[in-house]
Amino acid sequence: MGLRSTRYVKYWCAYHFVWVPKCRRGVLVGDVAEYARGVLREVAEGIGCEVLALEVMPDHVHVLLLCPPRLAPSYIANYLKGKSARRILQRFPQLRARVGRLWSRSYFVATVGNVTADIVERYVEEQWSKDEKV
Repeated sequence: MGLRSTRYVKYWCAYHFVWVPKCRRGVLVGDVAEYARGVLREVAEGIGCEVLALEVMPDHVHVLLLCPPRLAPSYIANYLKGKSARRILQRFPQLRARVGRLWSRSYFVATVGNVTADIVERYVEEQWSKDEKV
């Protein structure tokens, strides 16, 4: 998994998102789950994110994305939830009777990297000793 780049930036910004349907109801099954997978992938790629992993469980969704640094995690989560809910509820209107709004307002997000915080901290702390040697 190499670095990604834009015109001015080299980056590796990976985020793990988890969110649930309203009232944590197990509505993401069968055709709904299959359709949700496709929609979430399309929506993420539409804003320039790369889907590294995606799993739709009956009562929650896990998405691991590699995203450009110009996108805030809160924007990504809200955009994915909003666009996907609209398309899923249009395709399966019977869900609206069961859950009203598809997604709960809350979500979980964690940054994911290929180095640990300890390694970065050690690197930063060692910068003065490297400068003194020069």
